[in-house]
Amino acid sequence: MQVGLALLWLVAQVTIFTFGDAVFTFTNVRADEQPAPPIELDPRIEAAEQARIAAVRRAMPSTVSVFVPGGGGGGSGVLISADGFALTNFHVTSPAGSYMRCGLSDGRIYDAVIVGVDPVGDLALIQLLGRDDFPFAELANSRRARVGQWCMVIGNPFLLNTNLQPSVSWGILSGVGRYQYPSGTLLEYADCFQTDASINPGNSGGPLYDADGRLLGIVGRASFEKRGRVNVGVGYAISINQGKNFLGDLHSGRILDHATLGATVATDPDGGARVSNILESSDAYRRGLRYGDTILEIDGRIVQTANQAQNVLATLPAGWRVKLVYRNEDEQRSTLVRLANLHGEDELLEKMAAALPPPPPAPGPKESAPKDGEDCDDRDKKEEGKAPMPHGEPEASSDAVQIPEAVSSLYVARRGYANYYFNQQLQNQFTESLLDQFPAANHLGKQSVWTIEGTTTGDVPKPVTIRIAKNDLKLTVGQKTLEAQTRGELFAAIESGSGAGILACLDSWRRVLDDGLDKFGECHYRGTVPLLGERPLRDCVVGVSGELETSWLSHPDSHNLEVIEVVADRDQDAAEMFVRWGDDVKAAPQQLELRYGTETVFQIQVTKWAITKASE
Repeated sequence: MQVGLALLWLVAQVTIFTFGDAVFTFTNVRADEQPAPPIELDPRIEAAEQARIAAVRRAMPSTVSVFVPGGGGGGSGVLISADGFALTNFHVTSPAGSYMRCGLSDGRIYDAVIVGVDPVGDLALIQLLGRDDFPFAELANSRRARVGQWCMVIGNPFLLNTNLQPSVSWGILSGVGRYQYPSGTLLEYADCFQTDASINPGNSGGPLYDADGRLLGIVGRASFEKRGRVNVGVGYAISINQGKNFLGDLHSGRILDHATLGATVATDPDGGARVSNILESSDAYRRGLRYGDTILEIDGRIVQTANQAQNVLATLPAGWRVKLVYRNEDEQRSTLVRLANLHGEDELLEKMAAALPPPPPAPGPKESAPKDGEDCDDRDKKEEGKAPMPHGEPEASSDAVQIPEAVSSLYVARRGYANYYFNQQLQNQFTESLLDQFPAANHLGKQSVWTIEGTTTGDVPKPVTIRIAKNDLKLTVGQKTLEAQTRGELFAAIESGSGAGILACLDSWRRVLDDGLDKFGECHYRGTVPLLGERPLRDCVVGVSGELETSWLSHPDSHNLEVIEVVADRDQDAAEMFVRWGDDVKAAPQQLELRYGTETVFQIQVTKWAITKASE
């Protein structure tokens, strides 16, 4: 009844009549009536809206629209440093090879070169060229993210950004710590984010920001309606903390692998992640982990199920040494475990080659949605066609693409690398910092003799003398002398856990300073690794000479050499020499410590470190 009266009142206020094709409407308003006042929003609503707009404004300049030259597809990315380094997905860069074109919201297009790739975790690092003041995203701590927090996805869905203005979608974090199974052993999404912010083909590789515009993760996968590739509000992003773990290795230009514990884990019916199988050759076995033990923590993170254990391990690079806490029948134990490679080198390269898409198709007569390569739970239907290019970008077939000189000069092909050029640069930087921190040893191109004197630390100090010269290595502790003239003798010393392992460490240091990395053997910048399971991550260079593999670890800020590690047999503990400097970093080290595994063999307090030129 009340609704009917309201309608009659409305009709009474409005008079409508027609004249020809025209329609006229008059509203009956009494002279003493005033128009309704404007609606006033709650100030908190307006403030929230302005904060969201401001966050988008802060985040958008660091978002990258990635296009494959020749019309072969593309995706998104995000700048993480002023010198143009940007993260994206492996499956976005793989169709492009070494060269791609990238647009920013400032309307400019930049050439970009591939740097490093992680096919297992679906990450890639590229560098945009042409300036050294790129806008870049602030990296969040993604471990602090919680379900229900606001977030946004900015990117290039369906490669719509032909005007280089990214698309923005807003939503919440629907889930954290999700696991998405790999394709074989590649494209594994572990400990990732789930969001209802709209993700579509072309968003791949782009940023997931928090509500303040800080980078939470790298978008890569989405669930779609099976028949139409229609977004259903379930998308996934690699956490930026996983990206931080791999960032140093990506800078190395290598093709990266992920870690394995060397053991399988099952969820115990009564709760807990219980070891269901373990390799006796694994470092975890050497550290005491056995069948039936319960894993409690990996890399400082609590695990209670097999899924949680895999979620942690799958976010770690191969070769890292991390803290492991486990419980056996008698006690709870804490130790350090060196993680093994998930794949052999040849195996990884073969799987990666099999996963690469075919070459980009030549442009056809008709534009359609671009093929994005996104692993989106719908492998039956793949959209074909060429990608729309940014305004002003010439359309050309894939065989007509010419790589600019600025890009080709920064690219070196080599087996096992996405781009060996960047590895060469980091090797050079390492050598320069090594020479700079210890000028007394700067005999590059010459042969030197090192004489080190000191005493062991402990209850009964003993005098120590060490001589390091070419084919003449000698360690004297008290009345006992150990010598090594050949690599075979050094190999045997390390294999047996002898104190003579320190000779191998010191000799590798002397040889790099005397001859450089080029003459040492097969060397490469490995990336960044934790030291004794702790951050900050250290820079690591690896050199193979004969049967011995040496790793040099230096601090990321001071660049001081901190550890030299020599491996004789991967199934046994390496000799590790820890170098401790005084306040004067230009002077000789003050203390040396030799370890095997988690056991210290001895420490030396250095009183004299003399370096002389070898006689001709």
